[in-house]
Amino acid sequence: MEAHQHSPDSSSEECTVLEAPPGKNTCQQHAGKVADLYCSACECALCEDCVSDHEEHPKVPLDQALEQHRSSLQEKLGAVQSRLPQISDALSFVKEILQQLTNQRASIEEDIQSSFEDLHKQLDVRKSVLLMELEVTYGLKQKVLQAQIDGLVRGEGDITATCTQTEEALAGEACVASLQVERELGERLGELASLGLPCQPQENDQLDLVMETDGLRKSIHNLGTIVTTSAVASQSEAMGAGLEQYVVGHPASVTIVTRDKSGGACKSGNAILSAEVFTPDGSIVDGEIVDHKNGTYEFVYTVPKEGDFSLALRLYDQHIKGSPFRLTVGRALETEVEVSPSTTTATNSAANATPSTGSSEGAKRRGKSPGQKKKGSKRASSALGTPRRKTQNPIEDDLIFRIGETFVWKDGRSAGEPGTKGRNKGEFTNLQGVAASSSGRILIADSNNQCVQIFSNEGEFKSRFGVRGRSPGQLQRPTGVAVHPSGDIIIADYDNKWVSIFSGEGKFKAKLGSGRLMGPKGVSVDQNGHVIVVDNKACTVFIFQLTGKLITKFGSRGNGDKQFAGPHFAAVNQNNEIIVTDFHNHSVKVFTPEGELVLKFGSNGEGNGQFNAPTGVAVDINGNIIVADWGNSRIQVFDGSGSFLSYINTSADPLYGPQGLALTSDGHVVVADSGNHCFKVYRYLQ
Repeated sequence: MEAHQHSPDSSSEECTVLEAPPGKNTCQQHAGKVADLYCSACECALCEDCVSDHEEHPKVPLDQALEQHRSSLQEKLGAVQSRLPQISDALSFVKEILQQLTNQRASIEEDIQSSFEDLHKQLDVRKSVLLMELEVTYGLKQKVLQAQIDGLVRGEGDITATCTQTEEALAGEACVASLQVERELGERLGELASLGLPCQPQENDQLDLVMETDGLRKSIHNLGTIVTTSAVASQSEAMGAGLEQYVVGHPASVTIVTRDKSGGACKSGNAILSAEVFTPDGSIVDGEIVDHKNGTYEFVYTVPKEGDFSLALRLYDQHIKGSPFRLTVGRALETEVEVSPSTTTATNSAANATPSTGSSEGAKRRGKSPGQKKKGSKRASSALGTPRRKTQNPIEDDLIFRIGETFVWKDGRSAGEPGTKGRNKGEFTNLQGVAASSSGRILIADSNNQCVQIFSNEGEFKSRFGVRGRSPGQLQRPTGVAVHPSGDIIIADYDNKWVSIFSGEGKFKAKLGSGRLMGPKGVSVDQNGHVIVVDNKACTVFIFQLTGKLITKFGSRGNGDKQFAGPHFAAVNQNNEIIVTDFHNHSVKVFTPEGELVLKFGSNGEGNGQFNAPTGVAVDINGNIIVADWGNSRIQVFDGSGSFLSYINTSADPLYGPQGLALTSDGHVVVADSGNHCFKVYRYLQ
């Protein structure tokens, strides 16, 4: 029994403290000692051996200190955790702004590409600069927003990690061993609580493009002129008082009428014409040539004495009809003239032409009219046609009427103000695609007015349809239009990135190509009723069934034979071959329905058969290919093998950036004169 008794100075309580399990409230200074007090001044736990070193410091029971510490830590945790929803909202908001900025960047890049599609050759350097500025500006703004996002993500991560550690610490039992860790966690939470995180956006998503191009386009369009005429000496003739009667010492006038090889009157000037009057002694009498710029010229001369004279009139160094003319000059009315039997009577318009002696009414030249050789984007040619030509004649097809900026019919009736664009019936803003139906209708894709307008072959407005928007059945940027044999109207919508199908009455039926197309520009229909889509942005031609099922596709970006660089429109010939205008490659390419290249023609330039960015294309019943030459502001005609045949005369009312083109059911050419905000119908002799 005595073996189990304790000494008077020992107690079971002391034995319990001394034998406490290691790690639980163990004093960190004295091994094996249990801490039961807490020094508030030193912020540490005290065992009985430590008390003497902290006699003057405030002390509290360790359990109480631990409870207070836990309570404080819990409050800090709650305060910091309450920030997480705010940070999460801020993070979502900033990410949304960055996404909007990125989307806007993509949209503006598309706008830049679209704008420079029209002026790419003249403004290619500026385009690169703008794209670089866009990238730099976007990069700067993106860098700020991305840095803010990174900071918020880091802050969120630090808070989350610290809170997780703290929660784990709090989940365990309070003890001396965790005190230091918890103190560090508390300090960290304190820092996080006061951490300044950028919760307000430090940048905005504004990224706009300001581009004024109308004035620049006009300037480029009028820069230089291709001067030519279809006049030939063998058909051109002279008439007037200067050939019929002459008074010595008084001016005499001869009118020269230039004609083409078919005898049709030329209606533009600048022909190279020379006139010489030879005296009996072989000297030359001086005179002046006045170009009336309408295909007629006046030669005014004065003979100083009586005698026999000769008048030589040469066109391109060749005598015109009846030249040289023999003149016997006397006094008063005694003048006689001998004219070659081949001389013919002038047309009324030439006979009534008034000679001009002032520089404001005609270009004066002395003796000989020098040819002008200038380069530019507009060709000068005959504006009026008299007797019609065959396909080889590049001058004779005429403007019948135009609808848009101003209504003009061949009889001279007109309405509206020139150069205006509008949203009313018969008014356009940046019209693009053109189609013609077998039922005598002309359809116009009015791009910036988000609609399609329909006219009769005679130019009478019939109807229009289209609502702006990005939902199925709405139009955002219609650029191409075609008519299906079923009567349905097919519209390429560049911005909506799909092709819409409407009934002939303009009611929406379906869409196709959504998710596949990147920027459809032109549409056509082949002989099987399949829909041909020219994707300008993807540089690919897609062929769909009307149901929307993809049959095939071909083409990629590049300058190879089976590649495109901004293709625009397509037409289908009688062999069911697909003819595509390759805008930036300045060529026209013909493919089988399977995408195999059949023919390629054209190169960059201003000569016959060359292109400066071809756009609209159509095929006539003989297989001839009609191409709108955007940069040269003209329409060229080729045979089925790609050989140049002729121009369609457009100089009476020059084109300005022609786009879509089609053949009407009555055999005329209709073209979208985009820069002039109108469409024009020309006579076309097939």
